[in-house]
Amino acid sequence: MGEWNTPREGGCRCGQVRLKISAAPLLTMACHCTGCQKMSASAFSLSAAIPAEGFSVTKGEPVIGGLHGSSRHYFCPHCMSWMFTRSEGLDFFVNLRPSTLDDPSGLAPFIETYTSERLPWAVTPAVHSFEQFPPFEAYEGLMKEYAVQGPG
Repeated sequence: MGEWNTPREGGCRCGQVRLKISAAPLLTMACHCTGCQKMSASAFSLSAAIPAEGFSVTKGEPVIGGLHGSSRHYFCPHCMSWMFTRSEGLDFFVNLRPSTLDDPSGLAPFIETYTSERLPWAVTPAVHSFEQFPPFEAYEGLMKEYAVQGPG
């Protein structure tokens, strides 16, 4: 696996919420679903699956936004930057928005999801593409492959 220096710190746009990463990502992703397009105000959202024990909020108190469903999307209460997501039943990792890190280098998406909803001009360097989410049983192999090849 390529070098991934930790710890790394980051925060929202206004600086009222800060976070710290002390573990390398398990996987990096770009999601092209229309929900992510709307929440990110972009063509796709980026995520880095960080082991939960390697993630902490060090300043401020993020609030839940988005659809308030089984996936809890956390935002800065002041500038409303979308910072990370915690998915119900998947407590072993946190989906960090890599652009919140002070140094987001080395976090190119390894997989891309929901290409069925991709904007025709949106291109990523992802190694694997899926029309929706990969089957749950595929994630173990993807994480193993990423551990060898990533981060990019």
